[in-house]
Amino acid sequence: MQKLLLILAGLAGTSPVLAQQGPKKPLDHTVYDQWQSVTNQKISDNGKYVLFQVQPQQGDGMLYLKTPENKTLRTISRGDSALFTADSKFVVFRIKPLYQDVRQAKIKKKKPEQMPKDSLGIYSFETGKLTKYADVKSYKLAEEASVLAFLAVKAPVKDAAKKAPADTLKKITDQLLETKKEGATLTVVSLPTGKVSQFEAVTDYQISKPGNKVAFAVSAPKGSKNIQSGLFVHDFASGSPKRVSTGKGVYKNLAFDDAGKQLAFTAEKHQEKALEKPFSLYYFDFRTDSAAAIVQPGAKALKAGWSPSGFGKVMFSENGEKLFFGTAPNPIPQDTTLVEFEHAKLDIWNYKDDYLQPMQLKNLKKDLQRNYLAVIYPKQSNRFIQLEDEYLRDSYLAEVKNAEYVLAVTDTAKRISLQWEGATRKQAYLVSTKTGARIAVNPRANKSRFQLSPQGKYAIWYDFEAKNWFSFSAATRKTTNLTAKTSVSFTDEENDSPTDPEPYGIAAWSKDDAAVLLFDRYDIWKIDPSTGAASNFTNGLGRKNKMRFRYRLPEEKQKFINPKDDLWLQVQEDDSKQWGYYRKSLASTKAPERVVVAPQGYSTLTKARNADTFLYTKTSVSQPADVYVSRDLKKEAQLSSINPQQKDYNWFTAELVHWTTPKGFKATGILYKPENFDPSKKYPMVAYFYEKLSEGLYKYQAPAPTPSRLDIAMFASNGYLVFTPDISYTIGEPGPSAMEFIDSGVEALTKNSWVDASRLGIQGQSWGGYQVAYLITQTNRYAAAWAGAPVVNMTSAYGGIRWESGMSRQFQYEHTQSRIGGTLWEKPDLYIRNSPLFHLPKVQTPVVIMSNDADGAVPWYQGIEMFTDLRRLNKPVWLLQYNGEAHNLVKRENRKDISVRELQFFDHYLKGAPAPAWMVKGVPAVDKGRDWGLQVSQQ
Repeated sequence: MQKLLLILAGLAGTSPVLAQQGPKKPLDHTVYDQWQSVTNQKISDNGKYVLFQVQPQQGDGMLYLKTPENKTLRTISRGDSALFTADSKFVVFRIKPLYQDVRQAKIKKKKPEQMPKDSLGIYSFETGKLTKYADVKSYKLAEEASVLAFLAVKAPVKDAAKKAPADTLKKITDQLLETKKEGATLTVVSLPTGKVSQFEAVTDYQISKPGNKVAFAVSAPKGSKNIQSGLFVHDFASGSPKRVSTGKGVYKNLAFDDAGKQLAFTAEKHQEKALEKPFSLYYFDFRTDSAAAIVQPGAKALKAGWSPSGFGKVMFSENGEKLFFGTAPNPIPQDTTLVEFEHAKLDIWNYKDDYLQPMQLKNLKKDLQRNYLAVIYPKQSNRFIQLEDEYLRDSYLAEVKNAEYVLAVTDTAKRISLQWEGATRKQAYLVSTKTGARIAVNPRANKSRFQLSPQGKYAIWYDFEAKNWFSFSAATRKTTNLTAKTSVSFTDEENDSPTDPEPYGIAAWSKDDAAVLLFDRYDIWKIDPSTGAASNFTNGLGRKNKMRFRYRLPEEKQKFINPKDDLWLQVQEDDSKQWGYYRKSLASTKAPERVVVAPQGYSTLTKARNADTFLYTKTSVSQPADVYVSRDLKKEAQLSSINPQQKDYNWFTAELVHWTTPKGFKATGILYKPENFDPSKKYPMVAYFYEKLSEGLYKYQAPAPTPSRLDIAMFASNGYLVFTPDISYTIGEPGPSAMEFIDSGVEALTKNSWVDASRLGIQGQSWGGYQVAYLITQTNRYAAAWAGAPVVNMTSAYGGIRWESGMSRQFQYEHTQSRIGGTLWEKPDLYIRNSPLFHLPKVQTPVVIMSNDADGAVPWYQGIEMFTDLRRLNKPVWLLQYNGEAHNLVKRENRKDISVRELQFFDHYLKGAPAPAWMVKGVPAVDKGRDWGLQVSQQ
């Protein structure tokens, strides 16, 4: 065998935590719930305040309000979903119920309306006062003022007990029927003055951007004499609500213009028992007594049989001239004469259908709510233009909604190939909001990704066939190839799938659509969309030094880069995997200035809107993602310090390993070692893999119940070496490729005296599970294997359905991850050669399979095929089927359960620990729910 070279490099995770002395205990399954993470970190617009949540995996979290200098202003137990007001003087947040109270309510099987409810908290930075409101369902803040509106929880009206229809269409149609809701109390608070106004029986509400008005719909309770149904506007100037639309009905999609001087909404005011309830579009300009229905069902401007949609979003352009809304065919009235039990219930599959039936059923609710964008000009005699229709049904507005054009994309008559290609060919148009004229962007439908520039001046797209970026000017109708003359590839240079490589993407646009920033593998390019004139914005530093430059707009709701802006460019070095930042002005031609690159992981930066202050997190293998604030990323303040208990546990280190595979490929992976690693001892090792994981060298691996992956922290802390090799693939050989990289990496590591070559295991989930199944048919090197949701028979899986999306699985084998590169009938030998099922007689390795009966990605019968065939061959095999569970476990109780079983399994085969009962004798169905078989057998 070819001599393999092993290089250990790039030690990561050195920190004061690891430098402490004294015996430390290994992690166990009781630690999960207490382990914390930071979420929802935000910085105020003026840069003076920071908020973040510290959340345990299970239990009550804490909301922290701090200054950038790390002064704690307030901590709020169970504070959640916090927002700063526009003037940075207040913070508004939910207060979740006590975890223990929710748990007890679930134990007592309380109904939803009886469950503990959220409260709302308001904190003033000026006074330090905390105000609370109980039982809050939702809240909204004005974008430009400290005005708050929130709706109280209201118990739902009890319906007569009704059996749900068996027919899928009728079931969803019944759910979509608009019914008159019972309202709840709406509270409106002016935070600076403390003035509170309350309104009863409110079903929906909206607050204007300047905070000067609140619109709300009222549904008066039956028999009420004091409450009137209708749509009301509360004007803070007048101090009293005005009813602008009368009548009991369903009011939806309330929308103000940016100035708070116009209001629009959709409503239907039909009788409750009416079988057909089309909506109308209403408009109010505060100069008349009431809102007018400006588009009604049957209007001449609409297509015959169409009306405004209750499901379409209503919004004004930024200048208030245009009003966008959705239209749709009138709802089809239900036939109340049909007797359900006298009619067949079936789904009919037709080869001419655009989409397979499972996909149609998966998207049925969305399709029943489908509506088509239209625009009306209320200030121009209600001039109306239909922008979308059944042919052109997907459109995108520019970030600046004053733009004349919307970008509309269609794949009509080209959808069937989605079944085996995984994508469709699309034709794009610019549609004028002034005339409705449609201008073709690309001359023919092709596989492309389209985007509209922020000002709407250009359509830009990546053409997968031409492998270049293109722009189309709305003004000149000119198409420009943006990347052909750059001499570099803007698509995935490491693509190893039988499909067109993906583009690296768009970073951002500059003001007035003057330039677009595009990524190649390493650098960022600044390109004029009108001419294609391109310059390497990062001056080639990325490719020269093998650093990947990336950029994201740092401010919330920022639409483009201003000419004088400094860009903080995130980098990761290919070889060392270290992260950091460089800095460069958009107008500069000089090379980017290095700010920091360190053996840590850096998050993207969040900038205060009106201050040069940044919020971010940093991590390493031993450092959780704590919150930092800085103005220059050199002098920084650490605001959080989570998981102090980590110092009491035997943690782990991470280091890069390099080797050469038998075919001469240079390979990389990560080796995790226990913190108390002793090179004079021998350690069991588990290899965990998917595709490429080495970019996560500086990722913090918290101990957590697993969805079926390997809990690296738990295993390393308990005396295992964990190896995560990167895998590159040869098309048509996914199985042999996995063998080439994984097995050679394991073999290279076993050259070290501290790796026990007789105690090796492998673990993988999904695609990793497939590779586990394949490896144990090719080698007996491994003493134990764990395969989560594996495909073992590509011949049967090829024609299966991904039930989560309703899509056929064929595209995976022909074009994407499964990497066969052809149909089953074109390349049957490759399907068989790469399918573990046909090689199972060679298996000697004990293996556990997880395959769940609600898996929406991999047909769960794949796990059954593997189990029953290995059982037929009298091989040691176990199958874990979590009831009602998905491809990756979702329910925490199931994640905890599998975490225990996974460690028990590997401990038995790699450490010689006694086997648990579920492995020795199983758990009979008669004992299900009483005995989980986790007790350790002494046999």
